[in-house]
Amino acid sequence: MQVVTRNPATGEELAAYDAHDEAGVETALAETHAASGVWAATPLDGRLALLRGVGKLLTERREEYAALITAEMGKPLAESLGEIDKCAWNCEVVADLAPAWLADHEVASGASRSWLSYEPIGVVFAVMPWNFPFWQVLRFASAALAAGNAALLKHSPDVTGCALAIEELFADAGAPAGLFRSLVVAADDVAEVSRRVVEDPRIAAVTLTGSERAGSSIAAVAGASIKKTVLELGGSDPYVVLADADLEVAAATAVKARFTNTGQSCVCAKRFIVHEDVADAFLERFVDHMSLLEIAPMAREDLRDGILRQVAETVAQGARLVVGGRAIDGPGWYVEPTLLTDVAPGMTAFDEETFGPVATITRARDDDHAVELANATTFGLGASVWGSSEHALAVGRRIRSGALFVNAMVASDPRLPFGGIGRSGYGRELSAEGVREFTNVRTVVVA
Repeated sequence: MQVVTRNPATGEELAAYDAHDEAGVETALAETHAASGVWAATPLDGRLALLRGVGKLLTERREEYAALITAEMGKPLAESLGEIDKCAWNCEVVADLAPAWLADHEVASGASRSWLSYEPIGVVFAVMPWNFPFWQVLRFASAALAAGNAALLKHSPDVTGCALAIEELFADAGAPAGLFRSLVVAADDVAEVSRRVVEDPRIAAVTLTGSERAGSSIAAVAGASIKKTVLELGGSDPYVVLADADLEVAAATAVKARFTNTGQSCVCAKRFIVHEDVADAFLERFVDHMSLLEIAPMAREDLRDGILRQVAETVAQGARLVVGGRAIDGPGWYVEPTLLTDVAPGMTAFDEETFGPVATITRARDDDHAVELANATTFGLGASVWGSSEHALAVGRRIRSGALFVNAMVASDPRLPFGGIGRSGYGRELSAEGVREFTNVRTVVVA
């Protein structure tokens, strides 16, 4: 069976790849398992030298890799270049800081000596999405490999070229054979192959970034096998604009926060909750900044159709369509940048995650109402609140989220933990917390 990738800007076929059959999957499992033993015995300095080498190659090959990202999932080339640069930065951050993150941690206990150590656990299986095809992989892999583990990747079939390029990247940087492997799996076989891999005793833990449905399925299999999981799932992040916010800066940043990556990001701001005293002024500025957008295609035809369904349903439920709302005629999977107002809880675009170039504005009567609206979701990934600093911080602390950004858009940073609560998943990536997620936190006591 073959996996075919397509250009979202044209719909045309890019390449066809042979999928791994049962024997190919077995080979990958055996190789990563063997490599994990070698890598666990490799001193930390050697492991981190590999990450520095990966970062160096990312920088040297940034144009090549960025072009591949744009071809396979459609984001503008400038954003693809930024993604590669962020991956290289992440490698450097982990290489610089992991010695402190993974150092033994002394704990006073009454014994002559006691401490915690952070030890590798084996092979980490990763199920990753198409929307940031290099960043999602590098942020998990850098942490897992720094901690002494091996990595087996099941990437989205839509970005198979990126998956194989990343495997080659680690090999070219000097990784031991089998340390990082990419499985090529046809879309119809993803569920079965993933189940088989998660259940395999050579897999120690699982990390997944993706939909609620995928996360629930993988977590159920891992749970039955008593294996740790980290899940980074959907988001419906609130972007709260209070009455004392700087409206020009808030509106300009809001458009960037919503439409980056054509709105196809779990941490894109999705629900704009604006104090009614400034809602009209914010709306006017928001529309002005939307007019400057150069929109890229959505990654797949079915994703385009899904976002248009959400818009149509929300308008039918009483929302007002201000801008956009239609597919763009011509080749590729384009949607007009869209803005809906008068959106309320119970409407599709408020209750569901909108993964595309669609923004919604909801008016809040006061701060309490803004908090109520922000928390009216099953998700809990990020939240952004705008106003005078102390005021915005006080309001933001009342909103459920894994991250709170005051007078800034939500973004990931290798030095800070990233993850959510509720239906947005559990566990953390990045920072010390992310590196330690897939370690055995071992207690050692010397009497």
